[in-house]
Amino acid sequence: MWKRVPVLAGLAVLLAVCAAAPPTTKATERPIKILNESGSKVEIYWVHPQTGALSIMSTPNVLNGASFNLNSFIGHEFEIRELPSSKTGTCKGEEQTCRTNYLAVTENSEQTATLNKDFEIVFEDDQIRAKQEAQGLVKECQDAAKEKLTRANGDAKLTMLAMDDLVACVETGVAETLSKANEELAFQGKIRRDMAAQMENYTCVDIGLNTSDPVEVISWSGAKDRKKRSVQVMFDRPASKVHVIEDFINEDECKAMEEAAASKLHRASVADGKGGSHFSEHRKAMQAGIKVPWAEEAKGNAIARLSRRVYDYAEHVLGLGINEFGQEDLMSIQYFGRGENDTAPDRYTPHCDGECTGMPFKSGNRMATMVLYCTVPAKGGHTNFRNAGVHVKPKQGNGIFF
Repeated sequence: MWKRVPVLAGLAVLLAVCAAAPPTTKATERPIKILNESGSKVEIYWVHPQTGALSIMSTPNVLNGASFNLNSFIGHEFEIRELPSSKTGTCKGEEQTCRTNYLAVTENSEQTATLNKDFEIVFEDDQIRAKQEAQGLVKECQDAAKEKLTRANGDAKLTMLAMDDLVACVETGVAETLSKANEELAFQGKIRRDMAAQMENYTCVDIGLNTSDPVEVISWSGAKDRKKRSVQVMFDRPASKVHVIEDFINEDECKAMEEAAASKLHRASVADGKGGSHFSEHRKAMQAGIKVPWAEEAKGNAIARLSRRVYDYAEHVLGLGINEFGQEDLMSIQYFGRGENDTAPDRYTPHCDGECTGMPFKSGNRMATMVLYCTVPAKGGHTNFRNAGVHVKPKQGNGIFF
């Protein structure tokens, strides 16, 4: 769900498309908790991946029975050192030497490393816990089946019933586990959406709010112009993505769009759910639909060139085999500002372009949307994806793909 509220004037071009150790980025961040149950005080060091140099992380040291939380990244390694007893001046290793162990951060979530009495690390994460739970479930069913097979004593009918009971036992256990997990996901999702709704007005009023940090920054080159563009990946899930692409539209293309839209501008409308549209206070702007002159693409037509770039990028991200046939018209949208004290500014309140469930794409629905900024207001004009926790400050020439 996203929202755009300008304070002063701005012009956007909207295109919709239908039918090593990992780098230390937001996407590779992983928190890890270290529990010290070794019976001794310890120090924790980060190991530099290239040089092997050690940097102390635990200041002060971690006492026996205490825990230490780290915000780290996938692939990072840590050294844990035992410290001598303040009373005896010795450690608990062989010949009273101080012990050392190492751990590495994995790509999984909810990581916990427990340092036990033998100075061994017992590592757990969400995947290990899930496997252990599954193994426990299967073992209970296996034990019940073995008992029934023993009583069957070779009887074919009773043996078959025992096997059927085994399958039913596993199916029931899995169904109950999934049901509990789905219930928890729904509960957490509702909390997140409710919090996002409450924060929405604050994010839109705070015109000084900058663009959210990306999970990673990559590059992309268009198939036609081969220009290398920086892409900030703001949100990346299998069925939900938000990208900010630098310098996606140039001045000539913006001018061509503005000229094509000038005589067609009218009050913006929204879909009515019945194949038509109607006016709504939720969307205040001027808009104009623009047919793409594909026949002039070979001659270098600016609008056709721009549209081709949009489809190239959408195909690059989605890989759904899209082309220009059967697509929606290009849309020029102009938001007019009347100053900071305007009580009803031009805006587009929270809505979804297509389905907003986070589920995989369904054929026939809108695949994605691209918003391109030709001009931006002196203040405001931000776009807020409240369900994803992503905020984007407009920049002339940039594009937002979602």
